[in-house]
Amino acid sequence: MRCVSVYVRGEWFRVPCTGPSASVRSLGSEALRRYRQAKKLEDGDGEREFSMRRCRGGELLHPEDRAEDVLEDEDFVQMVFAGENPILMALQTSYQEPKEYISLDGESLTTAALVSLGQGLFKIKLTPEAQGKAIKCREVIDAFIREDRVVYGVNTGFGMFARTLIPKEQLAQLQANVIRSHCAGVGAPLSVERTRMLLVLRINVLAKGYSGVSKETIDAMINAFNASCLSWVPEKGTVGASGDLANLAHLTLGLMGEGRMWSPQSGWADAKAVLEGHGLKHLMLKPKEGIALINGTQLISSLGAEAVERALGVARQADIIAALSFEALKGTTKAFHSAIHAVRPHPGQMEVAARLRSLLDSDVFPSQISESHRSCDRVQDAYTLRCIPQVHGVAHDTIAFVQKVISTELNSATDNPLVFAETGEIMSGGNFHGEYPAKALDYLAIGVHELASISERRIERLVNPALSELPAFLVQEGGLNSGFMIAHCTAAALVSESKALCHPSSVDSLSTSAATEDHVSMGGWAARKSLRVVEHVEQVLAIELLAACQALEFLRPLKTTTPLEKVHELLRSVVSPWDKDRIMSPDIEAAHALIRQQKVWRTVQPYMDEYKNKLKI
Repeated sequence: MRCVSVYVRGEWFRVPCTGPSASVRSLGSEALRRYRQAKKLEDGDGEREFSMRRCRGGELLHPEDRAEDVLEDEDFVQMVFAGENPILMALQTSYQEPKEYISLDGESLTTAALVSLGQGLFKIKLTPEAQGKAIKCREVIDAFIREDRVVYGVNTGFGMFARTLIPKEQLAQLQANVIRSHCAGVGAPLSVERTRMLLVLRINVLAKGYSGVSKETIDAMINAFNASCLSWVPEKGTVGASGDLANLAHLTLGLMGEGRMWSPQSGWADAKAVLEGHGLKHLMLKPKEGIALINGTQLISSLGAEAVERALGVARQADIIAALSFEALKGTTKAFHSAIHAVRPHPGQMEVAARLRSLLDSDVFPSQISESHRSCDRVQDAYTLRCIPQVHGVAHDTIAFVQKVISTELNSATDNPLVFAETGEIMSGGNFHGEYPAKALDYLAIGVHELASISERRIERLVNPALSELPAFLVQEGGLNSGFMIAHCTAAALVSESKALCHPSSVDSLSTSAATEDHVSMGGWAARKSLRVVEHVEQVLAIELLAACQALEFLRPLKTTTPLEKVHELLRSVVSPWDKDRIMSPDIEAAHALIRQQKVWRTVQPYMDEYKNKLKI
């Protein structure tokens, strides 16, 4: 019998079409009856006129049409009530299915590519070489099973049950059991973007050809990714030792057609219905495949890749925002002279100093503000201005180091046991241990946090009239208006919270699995808190961007350099100057969005390139 999934006020109901004459209206009425029953409502409660729309395509369905004429088996429909805003439809119609592909080979996935895949910008496919590796690797597993050879996780139990042999007729059940039993995660689900990243990274690791997962299973996972059918994956539960077991088990459970799953067309629904609605088959796990799909550091690494990419973006924009504050506070550029940094040639320090030179007063980009205080008696500035290259520089170098570690992890075989098709061997090891990415991401949090720490001090200098020679809190009629007083408090609060988050999680270890897994990395928490720290850095720098541009208003009619004036124009396109008090949060959010979208960087990049090119002439 044909069945359709109907969305009613936040719930999905799988409703059968009761016969060839069943209408769209009767389908909706039955879904509404089930909704009232589920919510224990009396007949007639919440009764309203409703219309029905197909989730895929958004077409409005005529109530008298026969359901079988306008709907496919396992189709998805949303019930929209009169006077209600169809929020889910807005989400569904905004989704644009990507046309381009990225080829996965298990060797060359970058952090940037992984984030792009998480954003739904590409579909994926395996390279022919990766397909061949997967086939040869699976042949080794099949040979071991035929020969009744004992292999951990293939025909034995797991952890302390490693010595328990499992009969052949129960091997498939063993793999399904390990998935179900390991689905013990808690907390909020990963976002759609992060679940995509997790899924595609798991596929990339399988593409290396050391896991023993069949090509058929990998193909099914690829099909689910390309259809954006994504399992419900809670964010907490991993200790980052024998892989991110709980989180990856939830990822696999949905692919098995169990639990909940999301797609742009269906929203959250029963996993089996979502897969079938997209013409996909659920996984039937073969021996070794269950443990292969949950052993590995993919949660740590995928979240780590996002943290790295966001850190890269905010760090280079921090240099630009600092230059704006530097101008507003009338700093001296002598501290950025190339000779000073050549004698302490850390790559990040030299890069930041060169960037500041390209943005601040020069023959290429003169500054009226700089010219106005050229003859003052100030010899040197406070550290928050003078030491920008040294403090920002080590953040850049830290991010580069962490990116290298995470990039290696993205393209590593991290499950257990590993299958070596070339020699026909299956070997147990510890590549699943998350210490490498855990330590690196703890380091990332510490390194990138300093950008917020020094930014908050520059904000203090901007709002403090004793330090800035500007109106208190950057607003006229102080007292009547409070200006940036509490925006600075918000920056201070974020910096303080990040100090606690910067305590390394990877220095902790709790023995698990009856002391079989007796040293763990706690890498999942390292990854999640590094992302929180990066977000705090973005928000603090958004406040500094607002404050620096507001400070420039008090120096008018003098102008800064052309690239920094362009940043000022960019901000003013979304946030007007403060002439009196208003709600600050929307302004902070707007500035934060500019940073997240890399617009500050893209605005000045052509001018920095121009500066470099003119120096070469």
